[in-house]
Formats: sequence, C-alpha cells, structure tokens
Amino acid sequence: MASNIDVRIAQLSDLGALDMLEKEAFQGDRMSRRSLRHAIKAETSVMLVAFENEALQGYALVHFFKGRAHARLYSLAVSKNARGKGVGSLLLTQSEKHAAKHGCISLRLEVSEWNEAAIALYKKLGYRTFGSYQNYYEDTSNAVRMHKRIRAFDDKSKLLQVPYVGQRTPFTCGPASLLMVCAANDESADVSLEHELDVWREATTIYMTSGHGGCHPTGLALAAKRRGFDAEVWLNDDQPLFLDGVRDELKKTVLAACHNKFLKESAAEGVQVHGQPMTILDLKQAVDGGQWVIVLISTYRFDGKKAPHWVVVTGYDEQHIYVHDPDFEEDVALVECQYVPLLITDFEKMSKFGRSQLRAAVLVSKANAE
Repeated sequence: MASNIDVRIAQLSDLGALDMLEKEAFQGDRMSRRSLRHAIKAETSVMLVAFENEALQGYALVHFFKGRAHARLYSLAVSKNARGKGVGSLLLTQSEKHAAKHGCISLRLEVSEWNEAAIALYKKLGYRTFGSYQNYYEDTSNAVRMHKRIRAFDDKSKLLQVPYVGQRTPFTCGPASLLMVCAANDESADVSLEHELDVWREATTIYMTSGHGGCHPTGLALAAKRRGFDAEVWLNDDQPLFLDGVRDELKKTVLAACHNKFLKESAAEGVQVHGQPMTILDLKQAVDGGQWVIVLISTYRFDGKKAPHWVVVTGYDEQHIYVHDPDFEEDVALVECQYVPLLITDFEKMSKFGRSQLRAAVLVSKANAE
C-alpha cells in the first residue's frame, strides 16, 4: 500500500510541513520548530520524510552517537490521513537501512506503554522489549524500551540489571561506576554526590597528567571492599600508573607513593591483585556469575581525547560487550549511556590506555559469594 510513497532525507524547505505534522501527531512531548530545524541540519542525525503527491505523510528521526554501535529512533510520526497505508513500516525500514550504513548494528527506541498500535508495529517488524522507564512522558506514562538488530547475527545476550548513576563531576567516573554496583546489589544504596566524592577521596591518586587525580584500580577495589564487597584487581603493569606524559619529578614521586600505598593496603585488607589483564572469557564468566566488572578504557573512540575513563560492564552477546558509561551530556538522553553495545574488537582496543597499553579492571562480587 506504500507503493506511491516516496521517502527521502528532509530538507529545510520541509520545515513548515514537519511542524504541522508534529502538532497533529503529538499532544505532548512535541519537538519545537527549532528542534526540528536542528534535526534536519545535524550531522549526527538523519531526518527521513515520506511524501505522497507532494503531501507530507510522515517522518522518522534517527540519532547517531560517536563510538557506539547503536542508533536511536528518536521520533516517528504518521499523518492521520496516511495511517493504514504502510507509511510507518516504510519509514522504520528506511531508518534501519540508514543506521546500518552509518555503521550501527542495532536500532533502539522508546514508546509509550499506552501506544498499543505502535508497539504492535514494532513487534511485527522484529523489535523486542529490553527494559522500561517509569513516568517517562509528559502524560506520566511509562516508556517501553525496544531494540532490533539491523545486521544479521545471533541476538542472544546476557544482561545484568544495573541501575544507572551518572558521574556528577568530570573526574568521578570510577566512583560513579562503583555506586552503580552498589545500587545493583541494593536498590536502596546511597548514590548521592557526597558518597560519590567519598569514594573519590578514598580511591584517587593525587596527581595525574594535570588537574584532578585519577582513580587507581586498587584504590577503587579497596573502596568496594570497605563497602562490604569482595574485590579483585586485574592489572597488567606493576609499575606506578598514569605516568604517561608526566614530566614533573615531584608528581612522579607522588604517583609512585600513592601506588605503593594502595598495594600495601590491598595486601593488608585481602584484595587480590592479579598481575595480568582480564580476558574477554574472564569477563563473560564474571557476568554469568552475577559479578560486576569495572573496566578502565581510553575515551579516544568516544571523543578523541585519549582520557582514562571507568565504565561498568553490564552484559555481553557473541559480538558485543555492553557497558554503562557514567559520563553523559545534558543534551543526550541518559538511555544512550546504558547498555552501550561495543564490538568486542573495539572494546579490546578501548581497554588499553596510554603508551604503556595499561589494562586494568576491578572485579566486584557479593561478600562470601560462591
């Protein structure tokens, strides 16, 4: 029925028609005219429009994210006059093709639990539910989270239920990651800024390359141990960490002193430090056992800055490692920082930091777990 429908990328000349359709299709959670204009022009998005006889019948907006293997269907709207003609299916199919061309392996979306017609369409086209958000929309309805593989391979995945905690400073990715583990173990756990900073003070070195100190893997493991967990460190370097680029001899001395103190405390408090990196097999076995892994990565593939950054592993499938990334930007939905799929080959490259190819991970488990 969509044989007479033409789908193309939106142009600024479509803005007026898009604004009218937005107001017709949605009672709340509407995109403003300014937002629609930005979506048309943005390099990180694609806006598709469906026309029949020069009349706009629908649109789909897809967002892309640097360094991440999934795209997000941000909005899909079909004119009332065009419903039942297959316009929604056509736009969704074209969205998947554009996402695949962009290098993505999956497409995600959120839909109101009350929108039964849309949910039925998504399920018909192969989307499956993988989560929900409470009171997500202006009308207080919950959001059903769905996704679909847009490349052909096995879709079996093993995911952990880990509440998301975003870091509230530029330097507390490690503490925020540990707070996520605390919340996964106990939903009533303290995830406040004060607690985040407490962990940072316990786990940080004093100097790094510049600015605030970096979170040491052994310091992070000790912080986990002191909060009632069992913790182990997997580390491929027994020398003081984060010395790449440090020229000041005093800073080097301080880094070495912090490093040695953490090692002494770990021995005294029963935190095992393995002198080797955690393998992908080790990581998968940890997930299978309900354990949590906090991994140090380089942010180069995310933002080109080559900064050390801690993330929480939240699952895997045959092709990917999933992580919660505590770093988020205000103009990016928090859902895009959760269960981020990273190709295993990319993950292995990301989990090597600096010229020394430092690899560090902290394995956290419930105390006395079998």
